[in-house]
Amino acid sequence: MILYDTPSPAPNPRRVRMFAAEKGIVLPLQSVSLMAREHKSAQHLARNPLGQTPVLELDDGTTISESVAICRYLEAIYPDVPLFGTSALEIAQVEMWIRRTEFTLGGPVRNYWVNVHPFTAQVVPERFEDFGNANVPHIMAAMAFFDAALAHSTFIAGERISMADIVLLSTIDFAAFIGFAIPENLTNLRRWHADMSARPSARA
Repeated sequence: MILYDTPSPAPNPRRVRMFAAEKGIVLPLQSVSLMAREHKSAQHLARNPLGQTPVLELDDGTTISESVAICRYLEAIYPDVPLFGTSALEIAQVEMWIRRTEFTLGGPVRNYWVNVHPFTAQVVPERFEDFGNANVPHIMAAMAFFDAALAHSTFIAGERISMADIVLLSTIDFAAFIGFAIPENLTNLRRWHADMSARPSARA
């Protein structure tokens, strides 16, 4: 297997690297430069027609894209340590928190990044800054939502780390990269973030 990867701060490839690190899986990495537009090359589009990273290429040439899908594949072939839950309830809760992160925080963060942030000005042909800025209150509300949830558990989906925490950390850190750090008053989220950031996988 080989993982076509993009270094941080790209959040989606980081999810796969963190997941693999938590499980002790060694994945050969092939860097794909977004700045050099390598993700839009004919070679990479043959791997993923959407022109995105990460992409996992299997030994027979089959490719899997989308970070959560890649991690589900890895979970199936490397079941220890389980990061998508084991019981029906745990599996559902992990999925619930992944989706909540992607919709309530990931969507607004992406909308701001694409339409407002100066880094995207050269690569996005048409931007809608008013729309991008309208997402700022949603970003802050989502952080408050996760802060409230973490008042009751060590990790976002329970008392042990899961893929939901990995998805949330990569999204929170990318939000900070584009200018939205966790507010000081969100102490539960800041506690969780400090604990997650201290894990060796966070540096993968």
